[in-house]
Amino acid sequence: MLFSKLLPKEGNFFELFNQHADCIVEAAQAFDSLVTHYGDPLLREKYNSEVDQAERAADRVTHEVNRLIHTTFITPIDREQIHALINIMDDVADLLQDSAETMALYDVHHMTDEIRRLTDLSVKCCERVQAAVRLLARIGEPAVADATLKICEEIDELEADADRVMRSAMSWLFRHEPDVRELIKLRAIYELLELITDRCEDVANQIEGIVLENS
Repeated sequence: MLFSKLLPKEGNFFELFNQHADCIVEAAQAFDSLVTHYGDPLLREKYNSEVDQAERAADRVTHEVNRLIHTTFITPIDREQIHALINIMDDVADLLQDSAETMALYDVHHMTDEIRRLTDLSVKCCERVQAAVRLLARIGEPAVADATLKICEEIDELEADADRVMRSAMSWLFRHEPDVRELIKLRAIYELLELITDRCEDVANQIEGIVLENS
């Protein structure tokens, strides 16, 4: 036990977590711009490309973390926690890309208020994930651990807000949308956007576990 404590720990994991969280926020902000400027085909293509670039950058970070898990002798936190956290974070980036691609594939012509509201909540969730991840390297400090848990609570609240918007949007669709094809398109997009906030909540839950076990 003493021997393992004296061995150097690999600190790159926290930096890689930060890089991945930055990619998530870049993808979320690009997606937000896509929704805002959806009526302009040139800007739509530009922001779609930015979402793709951020997602690919996030993939590269994920691959590097998973590589390091197998080559680092002593990790700063449990290997399973590292693996779970980076892969759940990568799900968030993937869902942002999926949402942008679905809009293009389904040939959606306009953004609804519900899409805008769910997008706004998704961006806020991603930004809070970024804030929580940036504190992970210092969760041994009681004040930092408490601040991290507070951010996780905020993510939970945002996810609950998104769930309420989703239920309301679905209710309106099935009661008032006469075009079945439009209903199918919007339902798929609403579900993807709400799933982004669900995955952010999963990230928060994983971070809470890391804080409680390591602070």
